[in-house]
Amino acid sequence: MSLPDSVTRTAQSQWDAEAATFDDEPHHALDDPLMRSLWWDVLEPVVPPPPSRVADLGCGTGSLSVLLAERGHTVIGVDVSPRMIDRARSKARRRDVDITFVVGDAAAPPIASVDVIVTRHVVWALEDIPAALDTWFSLLTPGGRLVLVEGLWHTGAGIPSEQLADLVRRPGVAVDVTPLDDPALWGGPLADSRYILVARVDRAAETMDGLPQPRVPRPS
Repeated sequence: MSLPDSVTRTAQSQWDAEAATFDDEPHHALDDPLMRSLWWDVLEPVVPPPPSRVADLGCGTGSLSVLLAERGHTVIGVDVSPRMIDRARSKARRRDVDITFVVGDAAAPPIASVDVIVTRHVVWALEDIPAALDTWFSLLTPGGRLVLVEGLWHTGAGIPSEQLADLVRRPGVAVDVTPLDDPALWGGPLADSRYILVARVDRAAETMDGLPQPRVPRPS
């Protein structure tokens, strides 16, 4: 499929080049049973009970997609890199789970409505974070959730939890942030700040067209 103009061929080439070694990082691969169990302990309390429709945006090699599908969720994974998607499909076959993987822009994913949108280390790299968040909220079913795993690296890359929470907040949306500072989640000691942000859409506070209201910029 063709990619939107917002996704450059440079970005696609970059992630294609990383696909072969992406799972060298243990928290990318999630091959270790203990690490898989720990990541499920992170996700289980913040996603609805299965079966729910979940979109894993910027899914990479599909490790979180597989983890969610193994627990009974219906999952679609989206990534800009065809090579990442190829590896994700292979991983799903090895784990014997049925997942739809598509090449596309995480900021404007080619998907229908879902109950949950999950991302891991995706938001900080987006060119227009507020626009992407508005798009994601528009794709959520009533009562849906955004589950965003992010961090602020010692290199200065990333996004502080307070900044992301401010971007996510809007009428009818409850926001919770929890640190992810257990080294076992990442395969070793941390020199960075890692966290999970969960935004829950309040069914009783929906607008006329069923979507949460757009973020209102604060006065400068």
